[in-house]
Amino acid sequence: MEQSIRTQPPGPRPRPPAGGGSREAAVPGPAAPRDAVTARPSRLRPASGSAAPLARLRQRVARGGAASAGRPSGRPARLTGIGAGVLSVLGTLAFGLLDQWLFGGLGLLFEIGFVLVCFQTAVRVRLADLPAAPVSGPLAFALTVALLDPVTVPGVVGQVLSLCAGLAMRAAWLFGGTGLAVLIVAARFVAQRRIRRGR
Repeated sequence: MEQSIRTQPPGPRPRPPAGGGSREAAVPGPAAPRDAVTARPSRLRPASGSAAPLARLRQRVARGGAASAGRPSGRPARLTGIGAGVLSVLGTLAFGLLDQWLFGGLGLLFEIGFVLVCFQTAVRVRLADLPAAPVSGPLAFALTVALLDPVTVPGVVGQVLSLCAGLAMRAAWLFGGTGLAVLIVAARFVAQRRIRRGR
Protein backbone atom coordinates (compact mmCIF):
# COMPACT_ATOMS: atom_id res chain seq x y z
CA MET A 1 0.00 0.00 0.00
CA GLU A 2 2.77 2.41 0.94
CA GLN A 3 4.59 1.53 -2.26
CA SER A 4 1.56 2.36 -4.38
CA ILE A 5 1.17 5.78 -2.69
CA ARG A 6 4.79 6.62 -3.17
CA THR A 7 4.90 5.57 -6.78
CA GLN A 8 1.76 7.48 -7.63
CA PRO A 9 2.70 10.65 -9.61
CA PRO A 10 2.01 13.99 -7.96
CA GLY A 11 -0.92 16.07 -9.06
CA PRO A 12 -4.70 15.92 -8.86
CA ARG A 13 -6.27 12.55 -8.89
CA PRO A 14 -8.60 11.76 -11.77
CA ARG A 15 -12.30 11.96 -11.07
CA PRO A 16 -14.22 8.72 -10.84
CA PRO A 17 -16.59 7.99 -13.69
CA ALA A 18 -20.14 9.29 -13.53
CA GLY A 19 -21.56 5.81 -13.39
CA GLY A 20 -19.90 5.11 -10.04
CA GLY A 21 -21.53 4.91 -6.65
CA SER A 22 -23.45 7.76 -5.11
CA ARG A 23 -20.96 8.12 -2.30
CA GLU A 24 -18.04 8.54 -4.67
CA ALA A 25 -19.96 10.98 -6.88
CA ALA A 26 -20.92 13.13 -3.87
CA VAL A 27 -17.30 13.63 -2.87
CA PRO A 28 -15.85 16.54 -4.89
CA GLY A 29 -12.55 16.02 -6.65
CA PRO A 30 -9.46 18.12 -6.10
CA ALA A 31 -10.35 20.22 -9.13
CA ALA A 32 -13.49 21.56 -7.45
CA PRO A 33 -11.72 24.37 -5.53
CA ARG A 34 -10.07 25.56 -8.76
CA ASP A 35 -13.40 25.64 -10.53
CA ALA A 36 -14.87 27.60 -7.65
CA VAL A 37 -12.05 30.11 -7.73
CA THR A 38 -12.37 30.65 -11.47
CA ALA A 39 -16.14 30.92 -11.19
CA ARG A 40 -15.94 33.80 -8.70
CA PRO A 41 -16.09 37.27 -10.23
CA SER A 42 -12.80 39.14 -10.10
CA ARG A 43 -12.73 42.18 -7.84
CA LEU A 44 -9.94 43.81 -9.84
CA ARG A 45 -10.95 46.54 -12.29
CA PRO A 46 -10.19 45.95 -15.94
CA ALA A 47 -7.32 47.73 -17.58
CA SER A 48 -9.68 49.78 -19.74
CA GLY A 49 -11.21 51.40 -16.67
CA SER A 50 -7.83 52.66 -15.47
CA ALA A 51 -6.92 53.97 -18.91
CA ALA A 52 -9.99 56.20 -19.11
CA PRO A 53 -8.88 58.67 -16.36
CA LEU A 54 -5.43 58.86 -17.93
CA ALA A 55 -6.93 59.76 -21.29
CA ARG A 56 -9.08 62.46 -19.68
CA LEU A 57 -6.06 63.87 -17.87
CA ARG A 58 -4.08 64.02 -21.10
CA GLN A 59 -6.92 65.84 -22.82
CA ARG A 60 -7.12 68.41 -20.02
CA VAL A 61 -3.36 68.99 -20.09
CA ALA A 62 -3.44 69.42 -23.87
CA ARG A 63 -6.31 71.91 -23.65
CA GLY A 64 -4.57 73.86 -20.89
CA GLY A 65 -1.33 74.02 -22.88
CA ALA A 66 -3.13 75.22 -25.99
CA ALA A 67 -5.01 77.86 -23.99
CA SER A 68 -1.86 79.13 -22.29
CA ALA A 69 -0.02 79.23 -25.63
CA GLY A 70 -2.80 81.33 -27.14
CA ARG A 71 -2.77 83.89 -24.34
CA PRO A 72 -0.49 86.88 -24.77
CA SER A 73 2.06 87.39 -22.05
CA GLY A 74 1.26 91.10 -21.71
CA ARG A 75 4.89 92.12 -21.07
CA PRO A 76 6.68 94.33 -23.61
CA ALA A 77 9.73 92.95 -25.37
CA ARG A 78 12.98 94.10 -23.77
CA LEU A 79 15.64 95.81 -25.88
CA THR A 80 19.38 95.73 -25.49
CA GLY A 81 21.49 98.86 -25.73
CA ILE A 82 22.06 98.30 -29.45
CA GLY A 83 18.38 97.57 -29.96
CA ALA A 84 17.43 100.80 -28.22
CA GLY A 85 19.77 102.75 -30.49
CA VAL A 86 18.41 101.08 -33.62
CA LEU A 87 14.82 101.74 -32.54
CA SER A 88 15.55 105.40 -31.83
CA VAL A 89 17.30 106.00 -35.15
CA LEU A 90 14.82 104.11 -37.31
CA GLY A 91 11.76 105.49 -35.55
CA THR A 92 12.91 109.11 -35.61
CA LEU A 93 14.07 108.85 -39.20
CA ALA A 94 10.75 107.27 -40.24
CA PHE A 95 8.77 110.12 -38.69
CA GLY A 96 11.09 112.63 -40.34
CA LEU A 97 10.66 111.06 -43.78
CA LEU A 98 6.88 110.88 -43.32
CA ASP A 99 6.73 114.54 -42.28
CA GLN A 100 8.88 115.59 -45.21
CA TRP A 101 6.79 113.55 -47.64
CA LEU A 102 3.47 114.89 -46.35
CA PHE A 103 4.34 118.49 -45.48
CA GLY A 104 7.62 119.15 -47.28
CA GLY A 105 9.89 119.51 -44.25
CA LEU A 106 10.56 118.65 -40.64
CA GLY A 107 7.65 119.99 -38.65
CA LEU A 108 5.25 119.05 -35.90
CA LEU A 109 4.80 115.43 -36.99
CA PHE A 110 8.53 114.81 -36.72
CA GLU A 111 8.74 116.41 -33.28
CA ILE A 112 5.79 114.50 -31.85
CA GLY A 113 7.11 111.29 -33.37
CA PHE A 114 10.46 111.89 -31.68
CA VAL A 115 8.80 112.14 -28.27
CA LEU A 116 6.88 108.90 -28.90
CA VAL A 117 10.07 107.12 -29.93
CA CYS A 118 11.83 108.30 -26.77
CA PHE A 119 8.95 107.04 -24.66
CA GLN A 120 8.90 103.61 -26.27
CA THR A 121 12.67 103.24 -26.05
CA ALA A 122 12.73 104.11 -22.35
CA VAL A 123 9.91 101.70 -21.59
CA ARG A 124 11.22 98.75 -23.56
CA VAL A 125 14.95 98.88 -22.83
CA ARG A 126 16.43 96.33 -20.43
CA LEU A 127 17.32 97.24 -16.87
CA ALA A 128 20.98 96.56 -17.56
CA ASP A 129 20.92 99.00 -20.52
CA LEU A 130 18.85 101.85 -19.06
CA PRO A 131 21.38 104.61 -19.89
CA ALA A 132 21.07 103.76 -23.58
CA ALA A 133 17.57 105.25 -23.82
CA PRO A 134 18.40 108.90 -22.92
CA VAL A 135 21.57 108.80 -25.02
CA SER A 136 20.17 107.26 -28.21
CA GLY A 137 17.28 109.73 -28.47
CA PRO A 138 19.28 112.97 -29.00
CA LEU A 139 21.70 111.21 -31.35
CA ALA A 140 18.81 109.99 -33.51
CA PHE A 141 17.29 113.48 -33.47
CA ALA A 142 20.54 115.12 -34.57
CA LEU A 143 21.11 112.51 -37.28
CA THR A 144 17.64 113.00 -38.72
CA VAL A 145 18.00 116.78 -38.75
CA ALA A 146 21.42 116.52 -40.42
CA LEU A 147 20.07 114.21 -43.14
CA LEU A 148 16.68 115.74 -43.89
CA ASP A 149 16.94 119.43 -43.00
CA PRO A 150 17.77 121.58 -46.06
CA VAL A 151 21.26 123.09 -46.19
CA THR A 152 21.44 126.74 -47.33
CA VAL A 153 25.24 127.10 -47.41
CA PRO A 154 27.20 124.41 -49.29
CA GLY A 155 30.17 122.65 -47.75
CA VAL A 156 30.96 121.14 -44.39
CA VAL A 157 30.65 124.46 -42.62
CA GLY A 158 27.22 124.99 -44.10
CA GLN A 159 26.08 121.54 -42.92
CA VAL A 160 27.32 122.21 -39.41
CA LEU A 161 25.58 125.57 -39.30
CA SER A 162 22.39 124.07 -40.66
CA LEU A 163 22.50 121.33 -38.02
CA CYS A 164 23.03 123.82 -35.21
CA ALA A 165 20.20 126.01 -36.48
CA GLY A 166 17.87 123.03 -36.79
CA LEU A 167 18.64 121.84 -33.27
CA ALA A 168 18.22 125.32 -31.85
CA MET A 169 14.84 125.77 -33.52
CA ARG A 170 13.60 122.44 -32.15
CA ALA A 171 15.35 122.58 -28.79
CA ALA A 172 12.09 122.41 -26.83
CA TRP A 173 11.08 119.09 -28.42
CA LEU A 174 14.62 117.76 -28.19
CA PHE A 175 14.86 118.45 -24.47
CA GLY A 176 11.27 117.35 -23.94
CA GLY A 177 11.77 113.89 -25.46
CA THR A 178 15.15 113.44 -23.78
CA GLY A 179 13.78 114.55 -20.41
CA LEU A 180 10.86 112.15 -20.71
CA ALA A 181 13.26 109.29 -21.37
CA VAL A 182 15.38 110.31 -18.37
CA LEU A 183 12.34 110.39 -16.07
CA ILE A 184 11.12 106.96 -17.18
CA VAL A 185 14.57 105.44 -16.84
CA ALA A 186 15.03 106.95 -13.37
CA ALA A 187 11.62 105.69 -12.24
CA ARG A 188 12.38 102.17 -13.47
CA PHE A 189 15.76 102.20 -11.75
CA VAL A 190 14.30 103.31 -8.40
CA ALA A 191 11.47 100.76 -8.62
CA GLN A 192 13.94 97.96 -9.32
CA ARG A 193 16.08 98.94 -6.31
CA ARG A 194 13.03 98.92 -4.05
CA ILE A 195 12.05 95.47 -5.29
CA ARG A 196 15.53 94.14 -4.57
CA ARG A 197 15.52 95.65 -1.08
CA GLY A 198 12.11 94.11 -0.39
CA ARG A 199 13.46 90.68 -1.16
